[in-house]
Amino acid sequence: MSDHEEIKRQINRIRQGGLEERRAAVNELVAQGEPAVGPLIAALLAEPDPDPRWYLAGALGRIGSPGVAPLLAAMKEHSDHDFRRYAAAALGEVRGSAIRPLIGALQDPDREIRQFAALALCRIGDPAVGPLKEACAEGGDVEARARQVLWKLGEAGLAALVEDSNTPDS
Repeated sequence: MSDHEEIKRQINRIRQGGLEERRAAVNELVAQGEPAVGPLIAALLAEPDPDPRWYLAGALGRIGSPGVAPLLAAMKEHSDHDFRRYAAAALGEVRGSAIRPLIGALQDPDREIRQFAALALCRIGDPAVGPLKEACAEGGDVEARARQVLWKLGEAGLAALVEDSNTPDS
């Protein structure tokens, strides 16, 4: 069986299997890595049922860095709200390598993309504080949006905002 066929088989296990079968399929897809990203995004777009969508997004999140740019591109290309929500959840699971692209997405002309990027950054939490603080220094729209995300992050984000407001050049 080819890798492509195996990826399709695992995606079908997520769509049709029970809990344990879905978990096992996610593990297999994560092991496939980057080659699974495109088929997973396509499946996430096509899947109407929230349960399989959650597992598909989870696999993308666990694959990590190889999925960041394709997921962001798919979010921009497809306006389906639910797809974007699950894609943002996957990006939030990626963590480190997704932070800078998500901060870049805070400047997207599409308001919903900006909102989902902010939610993903909030899901990432404390590791996003430093890069968001750096984005505040850029000024303009990205500064305002980065400050909003820092505010939503809670204690660590608020501490960064207070620290920033106490510096002489701010």
